[in-house]
Amino acid sequence: MVDDRAVSPPAPPSPSGAVAATFCATLADEVVRAGLVDVVVCPGSRSTPLALALADRPELRLHVFHDERSAGFAAIGLGLSTGRPAVVVCTSGTAAAELHAAVVEAHQAEVPLVVCTADRPPELREVAAPQTIDQLGLYGAAVRYAADPGPPDAAMASRWRSLVSRALADAVGPWPGPVHLNLPFRDPLVGQAGDLPPGRPAGRPWYQAVSGRPALDQDQLDALAAGLDQQRGVIVAGAGAGEPDAVHALATAAGWPVLADPRSGCRLPRPSTVAAFDDLLRHAGFAAAHTPTVVLRLGRPPASKVLAQWLAASGAEQVQVTASAAWVDPEGTAARRVVADPTRVCGELAGRVSAGARTPWPARWRRAEELAQEAIGKVLAGYGPTEPGVARALVEALPAGATLVSSSSMPVRDVEWYAAPRDGLRHMANRGANGIDGVVSTAVGVALGSAAPTALLIGDIALLHDTNGLLGLRDRAADLTIVVVDNDGGGIFSFLPQATEVPADRFEQLFGTPHGVDLTGLAAAHGLPTAELEDLGDLPGLLGDGPRLVRVRTGRAANVAVHQAIHDAVLAVLD
Repeated sequence: MVDDRAVSPPAPPSPSGAVAATFCATLADEVVRAGLVDVVVCPGSRSTPLALALADRPELRLHVFHDERSAGFAAIGLGLSTGRPAVVVCTSGTAAAELHAAVVEAHQAEVPLVVCTADRPPELREVAAPQTIDQLGLYGAAVRYAADPGPPDAAMASRWRSLVSRALADAVGPWPGPVHLNLPFRDPLVGQAGDLPPGRPAGRPWYQAVSGRPALDQDQLDALAAGLDQQRGVIVAGAGAGEPDAVHALATAAGWPVLADPRSGCRLPRPSTVAAFDDLLRHAGFAAAHTPTVVLRLGRPPASKVLAQWLAASGAEQVQVTASAAWVDPEGTAARRVVADPTRVCGELAGRVSAGARTPWPARWRRAEELAQEAIGKVLAGYGPTEPGVARALVEALPAGATLVSSSSMPVRDVEWYAAPRDGLRHMANRGANGIDGVVSTAVGVALGSAAPTALLIGDIALLHDTNGLLGLRDRAADLTIVVVDNDGGGIFSFLPQATEVPADRFEQLFGTPHGVDLTGLAAAHGLPTAELEDLGDLPGLLGDGPRLVRVRTGRAANVAVHQAIHDAVLAVLD
């Protein structure tokens, strides 16, 4: 029997695959032209054309992460380590939502980041299509720029480069941070790229970002110096404080101490450095006798609550200097906000401010710092591995040029409070939103972006919160040593009022939260070498040649006790 139904000829190949491939190849070309190097890709179908285009560029380093949250924080680590934004690519749906925490951290910490989320085309939205959520404006006000150009359209090819280059420029602009390109693709997702739209000559990006910082004119500098030129001044240096040499040159000229957060880069063995400020300011007599009349705050605030409260109660004229226009004044005490390059500001002020230079003020701070450092060292020498002792020993043991990443909660505080000044060490931490999200992955990204050894100091809960950062770590080119202080729970809560005001069993249930996980077994399951640290003298031999994990067993009650012992010792030497 003959089938007399009409037979349709085969449909011609859809041009949409070729157009999408060409658009994505153009995006990749602008990424290369902008000087970006690192691309973090998560497996997925809808993002296929973009992943293929970026992978085809030999100028780019491709890092594949299974988990989107981990990928986002690894991209933050790469941005922190290299100073360049990394591009992170994911598929549609909840995969894009998983990047939200990293976007928030990049926004709060002003870390450049380029987020490319693939999406379903408009006709598949709000019709119960799989793996489809509302991705328009997904990250809200946390991005510097967001665009959804719709499915690639050849008629718009002349605008492709400007779209992509605008996003890349905004990521590193005067207020650096995350940008979001939401890119819908129709099937087919695999195609052959055609000729790209013309770019700028000589391989230049479509838009060249100029990231110069504003400068103050001479009248502004004279007015600023007139208000600052007082004997009892202090410099509080946090992340983004500017070049350490410029900060210490100003401190020497002015006769002021530098209360230096490790992230500032200013915690150097210099006469003006005060690293033990948290313990010094716990002594009521010292804090009162050293109340400043003027404070120069450079960059972001340190973690110390004691310092923040002392500054707020001082009544001093406080001047905040930041390179970007981000508002940095948690206590609402800054009388003047200066948006300018802190290095240039310090350099200009060094010749204008000198009131404290020939007074006992700087020597008094220097002597107190010496006494405090000696007391801290003596107390810790009487213990085995403790959380403050590990922080101090790790900072001392890392080789010159290394980077230390400190987790939020106690590790960043232990490094800030107890590590002695030294040269040749970079210190980084996720202190934008101050969360424990993605800390392992951030450290992996930092290590991937650096040729020097990297160490991560982290607590057990933060490690468990980001175990996906261990996925594939053994095969990455990351010289990373993870030092985990394991007190089987949330150790920071033992320092808070909940520890004494809540019944013990309820405290353990809601705050102590013991987990009982064998962390060395967990690391071994990911193929990582592991070690148990029982003597701090063995720590230097366990650093480098990573990735690896070193566990230090501690107890929460004992940790509170050793912190108190240090506080008491410093108070005693100041009496």
